[in-house]
Amino acid sequence: MRRLFGTDGVRGVAGEDLTGELAMDLATAAAGVVQDMRAPAVPGTRLVAVVGRDPRASGEFLEAAVVAGLAGAGVDVLRLGVIPTPGVAFLTAELGADIGVMLSASHNPAPDNGIKLFARGGFKLPDAAEDEIEARMASPGTAGLAGGVPVGGFGRVRDARGEHERYLAHLLSSQPGTGDLGAVHGARAARGGAGRVIHAARATTQLAGLRVVVDCAHGAASALAPMLLRRAGADVIAIGAEPDGENINADCGSTHLETLSAAVLKHGADAGIAHDGDADRCLAVDAEGEVVDGDQILAILALELKARGLLAGDTVVTTVMSNLGFRKAMARAGITMVETAVGDRYVLEAMRAGDFVLGGEQSGHIIMLDHATTGDGMLTALHLLAAVARHGTALADLARVMTRYPQVLVNVAGVDKERAARSPRLAAAVTAAKAELGAAGRVLVRPSGTEPAVRVMVEATDHEHAQRLAEDLAATIRSL
Repeated sequence: MRRLFGTDGVRGVAGEDLTGELAMDLATAAAGVVQDMRAPAVPGTRLVAVVGRDPRASGEFLEAAVVAGLAGAGVDVLRLGVIPTPGVAFLTAELGADIGVMLSASHNPAPDNGIKLFARGGFKLPDAAEDEIEARMASPGTAGLAGGVPVGGFGRVRDARGEHERYLAHLLSSQPGTGDLGAVHGARAARGGAGRVIHAARATTQLAGLRVVVDCAHGAASALAPMLLRRAGADVIAIGAEPDGENINADCGSTHLETLSAAVLKHGADAGIAHDGDADRCLAVDAEGEVVDGDQILAILALELKARGLLAGDTVVTTVMSNLGFRKAMARAGITMVETAVGDRYVLEAMRAGDFVLGGEQSGHIIMLDHATTGDGMLTALHLLAAVARHGTALADLARVMTRYPQVLVNVAGVDKERAARSPRLAAAVTAAKAELGAAGRVLVRPSGTEPAVRVMVEATDHEHAQRLAEDLAATIRSL
């Protein structure tokens, strides 16, 4: 059996790589593993799961398969319907669920889908638990997949889309000075069903006076993202907010910022916000339609938290791909950088290990650990726009905290990664490129973690200079 779990759950083409049978078996095996992790089990109670999805057409049959697998294994299921990934993570913790399941392939096109699992508390399921799930699926005779009536009886399934209000209330209450706007922090689900005390996410005036375009990528945030920003006081124009099951991420959202830029200019907006299909990312454009990427957003939020004394250890966590301009801006501000491998899971690991509260990636995965257990695009957008409103200035002015150095990326495919890693000639070429750039640039050559390829990244003050060096290094790698 091939490895199922990647760095962000199980993902593949729906109906081919990711079938209904696979989804049901995975859910059943996950129920068994989580049951073993819950010690000691309380007699007469069942596990509780929350299940959400993005609006892909395939999400409907995959959701049915996951719910069937969980309920058949004796797990009570709260079906959240279409909701962003961070909403599932939050509600896993807030409702005291033992497991959270999100069906989404994030920024991938509509034919793809995926299954992401969260443990009790809302953090991604540990690697060891994923390994155990795969082991059980490979040995169904010992995995609890053989059928029969569970000891505690079959799980019960109920609609829980009303819990979206709890998530919105939490996001609104995350802003300083707003007080408790109805998020029932610490409320936990009674076994057999969630707690029923839900307060509406009441409107605020935090973003009053701001006109914002939000591109929802025809994805999971299509209903909630415009609602959140309107309740925060903004004048909102929503685009990419009419999902039909087949148009998710199609020429819209965080992978097609030109659509958002055009809309911001058309409507004379102060800013634009772009999410991906499951809304765990946030990118932005300013009033002139210029992109504000994840590094710039992270820099703005870092300075905001530091100014309020809320940036733990005056430290921010980011990846090796962060722009040189971000590094220089953090150094000027007296903020320490902790660097990780590429991937939001590695950023989160470093944040939890060091008790840090802010981290993220250039791609727009921003983690604010005081408020979320994973990247949350709607949370990020709210805090970014609140910073604009508080300062009474343009987003472009805030983004100037860092200069975005030209960054050239070259993917050298079909090469021997191990040979490249051992090559003295490549090492010498990298050393020479670094010497040529000095403090005015940066060179990173790294093997791909998912394919036979080597990634080359060069930053310089001049794009042509960066392009030439990157192409020279790529040619060296190809010649090995």
